[in-house]
Amino acid sequence: MKALVLYHSQEKGNTKKMAEAVAKGMEEAGAEVTLFNTNEGRFDITDFAEYDCAAFGSPDYYSYIAGGLKVFVDDHYIASELQRMPGLRGKTYGLFYSHGGGGKVRGPLQELFKLVGTQVGEPVESNGMPHANVLNRCAEMGRAVVKAAGM
Repeated sequence: MKALVLYHSQEKGNTKKMAEAVAKGMEEAGAEVTLFNTNEGRFDITDFAEYDCAAFGSPDYYSYIAGGLKVFVDDHYIASELQRMPGLRGKTYGLFYSHGGGGKVRGPLQELFKLVGTQVGEPVESNGMPHANVLNRCAEMGRAVVKAAGM
């Protein structure tokens, strides 16, 4: 089982901490995990077909997802809908996000990733630095995504 944790994190690293907790949960459930920070580059959409499940995380940028995640969504739509590339849809996935007090990114995050497949559970939220209970929920979500994918 191969799992992808695709996220965006920069300044404070709050989303990165959450991504690492999700990855830990996925690994505990038996998956081989790839962590990819869109702040460091563009994820090649053709590689997405090799993953069985995924988790996506973003900070709240003015009530919207980070640009690197939006680029992934755009690439996914073009490849899966317009070019009809196989293996890009039908995946189980989880969502997580961090914010500094608004948290309105939740709606766009849930709406934009629907084409990927089936969302597992509710998005995990962190207001500011993720504390132990948030990181535990991230790990639980990671385990649940892998389990739902068939591990």
